[in-house]
Amino acid sequence: MTEADIFTAAPVQDQVGGDLLSKFDALIAERQALLDTGVRDPFAIVMDEVHSPVLATINGKQTILLGTYNYMGMTFDPDVVAAGKKALDEFGSGTTGSRVLNGTYQGHRECEEALKEFYGTSSAMVFSTGYQANLGLMSTIAGKEDYIILDADSHASIYDGCALGNAQIVRFRHNSVEDLEKRLRRLPAGAGKLVVLEGVYSMLGDIAPLKEMVAVAKRAGAMIVVDEAHGMGFFGANGRGVFEEAGVEKDVDFVVGTFSKSVGTVGGFVVSNHPKFEVMRLVCRPYVFTASLPPSVVATAATSIRKLRHAGEKRAHLWKNSRRLHAGLRELGFDIATPEAQSAIIAILLPDQQITVMMWQALLELGVYVNMARPPATPAGMYLLRCSLCAEHSDEHVDQILGMFERAGRAMGVITT
Repeated sequence: MTEADIFTAAPVQDQVGGDLLSKFDALIAERQALLDTGVRDPFAIVMDEVHSPVLATINGKQTILLGTYNYMGMTFDPDVVAAGKKALDEFGSGTTGSRVLNGTYQGHRECEEALKEFYGTSSAMVFSTGYQANLGLMSTIAGKEDYIILDADSHASIYDGCALGNAQIVRFRHNSVEDLEKRLRRLPAGAGKLVVLEGVYSMLGDIAPLKEMVAVAKRAGAMIVVDEAHGMGFFGANGRGVFEEAGVEKDVDFVVGTFSKSVGTVGGFVVSNHPKFEVMRLVCRPYVFTASLPPSVVATAATSIRKLRHAGEKRAHLWKNSRRLHAGLRELGFDIATPEAQSAIIAILLPDQQITVMMWQALLELGVYVNMARPPATPAGMYLLRCSLCAEHSDEHVDQILGMFERAGRAMGVITT
């Protein structure tokens, strides 16, 4: 086929075998029908300028950011930014190689040392994304005769890691200690078992009853992994996560995390005290077969992690912000997913997609950006607006946010009192 033939070939849908993208026609039509009403696409927002962890220009308007997961506000920290610039000057823009070939620079080791100091563990593996950290651990550690037991509301990266591997998958009802225990009792006594939990579940902002769940898993002889993507930085005395606050550090075998939330950059990791953990560097495909993080990224991550160890005032202010916003929204009459502020995530439940999108757009036009979530990211029939607080939000910001929610909620008929 010549180059000209490529551009004159029959449309894909007319070729033998059909259009493989046609399975998404219903979603395409639903999205188009929504956009035809005149609303903006909530999944195509562009930040024209970013001024700080909490302020950006969107479509020419200065906007308060309330949907970025930048919990501890480290993205503009002067020490973090300076470390990135220095590494960029000294080591260049990228490694162009895997961690097991030419892709481990001094900075990657320093970043892993910072993680070991932060978590008090003997081992740490840095991955190129948080998604890959879960993908790598789940797909590698459990074989076809083993079982992975996971919460039904687990993150997509956990499910995808299970799909990539060949272990037997068992789900239990979200945050149900009783259902977890029942499922574990049904498994063969001698089988390898890995119980996967999350400290904070990112869609609703609720936390897992880790103390009870870890006790159940240990009685069943299971190994335990806790994903602290949304708990690192502001749970526990040292900011290690919900598992630290629950007092189960010695019983958890692996902790997974990300640099793209509280750390303020990009990347992922797994830490462990298991004496054989280092073998994962040789057998974990999402670690072996991808390029490593750029030197500037691991430099910013290491600097941020070391600062987070001493960020008690930031943690306290973040919790103050979360509790104030949760209480204020509830007082206004909004339906909140949790009875109190359990984390830095506050989810406002709404009746249907149209109202959710219209509420989202009204808030954006007033000057606050939040996340809109719908199935399949949420359970069937659940639509919500998700707010993520930051330690850099001031008291005035929280006041302004509450005022905007009140105006938008009344205009959309979501609140009437």
